[in-house]
Amino acid sequence: MAELHVVGQLVGGSGFTDCPNIFCKWSIEHGKDWERMEGLASGQTQVDYPAHGDIAVWQHPVDLHFATKAAHGWPKLVVEVWHMDTYGRADLSGYGCCSIPTSAGMHTVTIATWRPVGTLRQQFSAFFLGGYPQLKHKQLISDPRERYRLVTVAAGEVQIQFGVVLKDFERFGVSM
Repeated sequence: MAELHVVGQLVGGSGFTDCPNIFCKWSIEHGKDWERMEGLASGQTQVDYPAHGDIAVWQHPVDLHFATKAAHGWPKLVVEVWHMDTYGRADLSGYGCCSIPTSAGMHTVTIATWRPVGTLRQQFSAFFLGGYPQLKHKQLISDPRERYRLVTVAAGEVQIQFGVVLKDFERFGVSM
């Protein structure tokens, strides 16, 4: 079977103006033709408290090894950025998603994140009490066919670095 090795890191996040004290939950999604051989399928960074306007630095490692029979269902990295308020409560800052790069080499990827706007009542509640609206079905984050129906607002950016190694794709007839 063809193999994909991904070694990289979640570098950090920037542009999250609602609260700079952020952390990131991440997960990997892939199609049924893919098998994760090694590495964690999900994880969470630490909370960073950067100075005003600076990037939140996580430097959280990602190390994955996949085997596949087909390129269909190429792995995606899904991120959820959360912030800690002054009372220590975690609240959603944004969702985002990107495909793992399909070419070998080093790649720097910036994921633009977004969050649902919600109803007018939810917006007032979030402003005065905290607690932005959240998705009930997390698969909407990585499914562009359904996500277009959502009303969202831009949230910030997450910087990722990937080192990608492809092995035996041509040998096993897996075309990109």
